[in-house]
Formats: sequence, structure tokens, C-alpha cells
Amino acid sequence: MNKFNISDKNLFYFIQFLSIITTLIIGFVGFLISKQSIVMIITFSLVICNIFWMFCLVGILSKKLSIFTSDICDLIDNIVNCKYNPANIKDEDTLFSKINHHLSRLYLIVEQNKNRLDKERNELQSLISDISHQVKTPISNLKMVTETMLTVPISDDDKVEFLNGIQTETDKLDFLINALVKTSRLETGIIHFKKVKNRIYDTIAQAMSGIIYSAEKKNIFVSIECPDDLFLYFDSKWTSEAIFNILDNAVKYTQPGGKISVSVEKHEMYAEIKIADNGKGISESNQATIFKRFYREENVHDQPGVGIGLYLSREIISKQGGYIKVNSKVGKGSTFSIMLPVRQ
Repeated sequence: MNKFNISDKNLFYFIQFLSIITTLIIGFVGFLISKQSIVMIITFSLVICNIFWMFCLVGILSKKLSIFTSDICDLIDNIVNCKYNPANIKDEDTLFSKINHHLSRLYLIVEQNKNRLDKERNELQSLISDISHQVKTPISNLKMVTETMLTVPISDDDKVEFLNGIQTETDKLDFLINALVKTSRLETGIIHFKKVKNRIYDTIAQAMSGIIYSAEKKNIFVSIECPDDLFLYFDSKWTSEAIFNILDNAVKYTQPGGKISVSVEKHEMYAEIKIADNGKGISESNQATIFKRFYREENVHDQPGVGIGLYLSREIISKQGGYIKVNSKVGKGSTFSIMLPVRQ
């Protein structure tokens, strides 16, 4: 706690009082030495002048302080009411300019935090809306099937068909929940990638094992061209998932009898994992949006999926210092290139 709890105005008066007392003492001592009355007259004149200019100075300082306080209050009100314009700051070497400068920095920080919170709030609202949209259809189908089974007499064959439908819808919900959990863990930084030296061929083989069955069902030929001795620093488990998501999309949107090829080429800074298909392709206007969460083109809603695979792939690769690019033509197929850093 400050022991000298005294206002600036009272402190100024106290100093002036000491100045007057000092002047009177000096004048009195001079009078005693010189024995001339003119010394006391000059002393009292100095005291009167001192008192006069003291009140003038106090008045001026009070006026300036009042204006300064009013300006600070107006400045704070503008900040509170979001009417503050940092561009109006003048580069002057005054106390007000210095306070104005620091308040402007505080204002910019508050604005950045506010914009970040608004962005996060909008993203949360968008996510809730997307999740609601994704779960509405499976839940509606489940309610319809169970209500039919409970209220309408059905044959054993129909029961089996309905139960298969229930299993399909629950699988969709299970996939959606797992995808959301992975997305949340990626976005919140809970997942820490273990970038160690791995053979890229093994990771691609692991990813391809997940699409072999579905590719065979559609009679899609899948080929791979990758050096056996190419080692990179990456997280094998999550990178395999990123590759699988792209391969899974390639199988979904490639017609029966089509082809999917995977090739790997090492460049100076990056190793490129190229996944090419001769499927339906992606229009140029949609190539920038296919990596958005829950995004699906209007003409592919008959295909299974929730539109989160490519989003996850991009997040996984980007958090390891890489990136994904796409080159596609409608009716000609698509080529996705996963670029992984060569060096750790």
C-alpha cells in the first residue's frame, strides 16, 4: 500500500507553501543583515507573485487535467461502443498520445479475441447444424422401421430385411460418431503425431487393404508403384488413414471396371503420393470446397458417406507439415497428390 496517499493537487500546494516559507525566511534573514526595509518589501512582493502564479498554474493544470480526463473517458466510451478507430491516433510525444497508443493496442487485442470467438461460435453453430443434418436421416429411418415392426404384422423375410436396414443405419451413425471423435481430437490438439522413420510402401499397403474388397466387388483394377526403399518421417497410423480416405472415395466414385493407380515419387523437398482414378471427376468450381467438413456434391448423395473423409485427410497431412492438392476433370477422373516432407 502507498504510504503517501496524497493527491497531486495537495502535494502541489504543500510544495508552494514550503517555497513561500523559504522565501520569507530568506527575506527576513536578509533584512536582519542589511537593516533595510526594501528587502522585506521585495520579499513580500515575491511572495505575492508566487501566490498569484501558483493559482494561475493550478487553474491551467486543472483545466488541462479536466480536458485530458474527458478525452480519456470519451476514448474508453468509443472502445466500449466499438466506435474506436486506431487509424486516428496521432504520433505525438504527449501523455495522452502514449495512453491512446496503449489503449489502441489493447483494443486491437480485444477485437482479435472477439473475432476469434465469433469465428469459433459460428463454426460451432455450423458443426451442430451439420451433425443435425447428418443424423436426421438415419434416425428417421430407424424410427420408421421400428414403428412398422411394432405396429404392422410382417413376414419373417420382411423382418430380416428390416433388421438389415436397421444395421445399415446404425453403421452410418457409428461411422459418423467415430469420424466426429477423430475430427474433434485433431482440431483440439489431443492427438500428437508420432513422426518416426517409416517405409512409405508399408503405410500405403495398409491403407489399400481397407479398399481391396470394395474394389473387387466393383471389378476395379488397383495398381501401386512405389520404391521399396523409400523412408520418410511421418505418423504411419494416421497417414494410412488419410490415404485410405482418398482411396475409399476413389472406389466410391469410379464406375465398375475402372482403374485406380497409386504411385510415389520423391522430390527435393517432398515425397508425392499420387492417387489417380478414371471416375466421374470433380468440377473445377467444387475442387476448392471438397475438403470442407461434411461437404458433398449434389450429384453424389446416392453414394454412402458423410463428407468428412477428405477433411480428415487434409487435417492429418497438414498437421505433419504436408499438404494435399487435386487435379480433376469431369468425366475424366481425379488425381489427388499427398505431399509429405522428405526431412523431419
